[in-house]
Amino acid sequence: MLQSFKLAIRSIWGNKMRSFLTMLGIIIGVAAVIILVSLVNGYMGSVVESFASMGVNQINVNVTNLSSRSLDVDEMYAFYDEHTDLFDGLSPNVTVSTTIKHGDDSLTSTSVAGRSEQYLEIKDYKLEQGRNLSYADIAARQKVCVIGAYVAQELYGGAEKALGETLKVGGYAFKIVGVVEAQDEDDLEQGGTDDFVWLPYSVAVKMSRNANISSYTFTIIDTTKAEECKTQIENYLYEIFKDDDLYRVTAMSEMLDSLNEQIAMMSGMLGGIAGISLLVAGVGVMNIMLVSVTERTREIGIRKSLGADKSVIMRQFVIEAAVTSSLGGLIGILIGCVATTAVGAAVGINATPTPAAIIISFSVSVGIGLLFGYMPASRAANLNPIDALRSE
Repeated sequence: MLQSFKLAIRSIWGNKMRSFLTMLGIIIGVAAVIILVSLVNGYMGSVVESFASMGVNQINVNVTNLSSRSLDVDEMYAFYDEHTDLFDGLSPNVTVSTTIKHGDDSLTSTSVAGRSEQYLEIKDYKLEQGRNLSYADIAARQKVCVIGAYVAQELYGGAEKALGETLKVGGYAFKIVGVVEAQDEDDLEQGGTDDFVWLPYSVAVKMSRNANISSYTFTIIDTTKAEECKTQIENYLYEIFKDDDLYRVTAMSEMLDSLNEQIAMMSGMLGGIAGISLLVAGVGVMNIMLVSVTERTREIGIRKSLGADKSVIMRQFVIEAAVTSSLGGLIGILIGCVATTAVGAAVGINATPTPAAIIISFSVSVGIGLLFGYMPASRAANLNPIDALRSE
């Protein structure tokens, strides 16, 4: 075995250009698999992270209230209180379409919404200044608000200056009792994650002139029980509406699982497409090995006449093909890893070579060497020694 390996290395080194051209297809194929799969995983990983930041422990509920069948906020809170073993947060959500003003300055794209006192914890945000909305604010319909860092900076010049100031929301004066820490400190922008105003939902309902709230956000204690929590909510809503078209319950963890499945499928498809080049490279390996057998027919005849049996000859050529494809695979891995990091940095993606892609692509390259090297090796092993010695 060691002698066959040495002969394979000597043959490859003796025909450097031909060996390199034989490896080229393997190199390109392996590098392509690593680069494509790693870049897709890196991009999709950033998508998953941004998706997960929405809260994988959240369940969003939207209902369509009718005059004959409707759900009020007290009923939803009664359901929540009965299932504190499953849920640890609830916030009604009331969107208010309006403009906010301070003096002569106004903001038109700011998200204004009614929230509960638990919404800060639901979003996992922290306060930079002041306090959060309280149950007393909601019960007494106090005209107070909590604002995002962009609003504080744009209208007041900072969180500390904004605290205690008055903000006009839809013509009503609200006292700013809290400022949330910036979620995107490097880029406070209009319409971004820090451009919002939270009001007590009881006040927002009056401002939006809606009799009943149609949107709620729950947080669940155990994400592994997301399906059970979702079923409990759906059963409760069906008892009220008697029509599952009048409500929609969405578990964020289920959507994340679905997204991960799609990512895995996409990575597999792209890896498979890139892997086609490995098959093409395998044909190249077989062709070059057939040429090698033809060129070395006399050598094979001499070895056979000296007592080498078929298995020795076959092993020599199979090992040579495997070594050629393995070296190509190793070079392809090196190029693929460097290119993945460079391309990822260039396009702003945190892409790192995927171990699975490296292992699979290298294994396939070695397998191709063995598979496509078998036929030339078999041909060499079955040569007649006398005919081989006559070859020029």
